Amino acid sequence: MDVDKILAACDHTLLHQDATFDDIRALCDDAIKYGTASVCIPPCYVKEAKQYVGDRMKICTVIGFPNGNMTTTVKVLETFDAIDKGADEIDMVINIGRLKAKDYAYVSQEIALIKQACGDHILKVIIETCMLTDEEKIKMCEIVTGSGADYIKTSTGFASGGATFEDVKLFAEHVGSGVKIKAAGGISSLEDAEKFMELGASRLGTSRIVKIVKSMEQ
Repeated sequence: MDVDKILAACDHTLLHQDATFDDIRALCDDAIKYGTASVCIPPCYVKEAKQYVGDRMKICTVIGFPNGNMTTTVKVLETFDAIDKGADEIDMVINIGRLKAKDYAYVSQEIALIKQACGDHILKVIIETCMLTDEEKIKMCEIVTGSGADYIKTSTGFASGGATFEDVKLFAEHVGSGVKIKAAGGISSLEDAEKFMELGASRLGTSRIVKIVKSMEQ
């Protein structure tokens, strides 16, 4: 097992409602020390975190989080604001109700508009797999592929379920060649992290992997 490779794929995450900037600063310190891909943090801390880390770590934040049912206008404004404050990567939540209603044009256009607001910055699209049928997941692979987004992502970590091996395998079978996969939600061991990567995930959204590595060192 290549622990450094797993760490380098992690978006080291802290999105709890009660997180303080002291907590975020400690998250950033650990991310820099262990060489993670980014820190994924609430939008309200993006500016301070970017000032704190400079070029030492990528800052990822969330849009339309965690429910996804804000208006497109609000999500686009959130995205512009996050980029302006220093976010390097954006993780957005789709409008799940619109998907359930088969309003695919709405879902697709919203993702495309947010990607436009991102410019050259990475956009990951959270589809909340625990709420979807396999048919809907496959449809979202198609929509994300056509939208210009960079990643399809399993989960917010705030719903009833997180990433599963089956969903990551399904993504890998149905996304286009330019779309990467992020597994997030409930990744609780290095073994699971390694398995997700073997199945096709190139990013892992997790708060636990760095903690596990730190505990191994102790």
